[in-house]
Amino acid sequence: MDIIITGQQAWDVEIGSNCKNIALEFSKKHRVLYVNSPLDRITLWKSRADPKVIKRQNVINKKAVGLEQINDNLWTLYPDRMIESINWIPSHNVFNLLNRRNNRIFAGSISRAAGELGFRNYIQFNDNDMFRSFYLKDYLKPDLSIYYSRDYMLAVDYWKKHGTLLEPELIAKSDVCVANSTYLADYCKKYNTQSYYVGQGCDLDIFMDGIGSGEPADIQKISRPRIGYVGALQNIRLDLELLRHIAVTRPDWNLVLVGPEDDEFRKSNLHQLPNVIFTGSKPIDQLPAYINSFDVCLNPQLLNEVTIGNYPRKIDEYLAVGKPTVATKTDAMRVFSEFVYLAVSKEDYVSLIERALHENSPALSKARSAFAQSHSWENSVKEIYHAIEQTGYRL
Repeated sequence: MDIIITGQQAWDVEIGSNCKNIALEFSKKHRVLYVNSPLDRITLWKSRADPKVIKRQNVINKKAVGLEQINDNLWTLYPDRMIESINWIPSHNVFNLLNRRNNRIFAGSISRAAGELGFRNYIQFNDNDMFRSFYLKDYLKPDLSIYYSRDYMLAVDYWKKHGTLLEPELIAKSDVCVANSTYLADYCKKYNTQSYYVGQGCDLDIFMDGIGSGEPADIQKISRPRIGYVGALQNIRLDLELLRHIAVTRPDWNLVLVGPEDDEFRKSNLHQLPNVIFTGSKPIDQLPAYINSFDVCLNPQLLNEVTIGNYPRKIDEYLAVGKPTVATKTDAMRVFSEFVYLAVSKEDYVSLIERALHENSPALSKARSAFAQSHSWENSVKEIYHAIEQTGYRL
């Protein structure tokens, strides 16, 4: 079985990517073509000097080869044609007409590469790409088409504009849908009964190594108990008022926030509270030591369209280090309910932090770490294979 992957994140993106990890796991047993999204005209106009854009333009101008081998079973493709930038168009009918043209151009690039590699009867795996990959099932005619939902994209204005109509239709016409959170699996199931929760893989080795690591120098002077958060401090995702409530209600606790701040956090009155400490951004290889230095970890998430369906990777990182964790109760947090204290209100947060401090033990820490380790890419891809088999397709 061969697999062709399209999606939103290019192979040469610096940040972590679910789809890249899935592709690498697929390639242990199958041949995989990972297709980068085609260069569009606005990106070329705005970022002409970007080395990544130059590389794609060289492929289009036939100055470079677009097909690159990553390992024995995995190739990545930089498409040899440009597409038009069309999301600004207000008319849905006009957008659809031009989007079909973009998809036809994109499919042509994919077909040429698939032919060069000898791909014939293949699966098409679409990573949340509801526009550029909308018509690929029609043009590529794969043996099986899979839609992978890993974020609720319609919460973002760019995707909401035309995606409100297109994504449900794309989910419905896919042969099977898989999702990394129970919320998104239920969302997909509204339009396609062949929708399955497949979990989330995480690269936790660095966090496992953090168990027992020494305290960072800037933490040593902070008295216990330390209640901590690690990650981007963004007003759209985190509850500022909740954090203030915890700090004011329990001035004997130190609230340690590790990560870059957005403007709202920088302007917040949290900076005036003596028991709230901002450490700033830290390199990823230092984060396990910070987590290990906390007595309780937090995920003080706001409930909104952006956050409600997201799989909380951060929770796995906390649990991998064995730390008691208090988080906002969401549908996506159901799978963590045996290992995480789930809060509905700001009062819940305070009482559950107290409980977590009181109940923690080596046995509980070990159980949390073991649970986090079960969230591997190997296990997630096994669930994807199982979902494929539910359609009657034989791998």
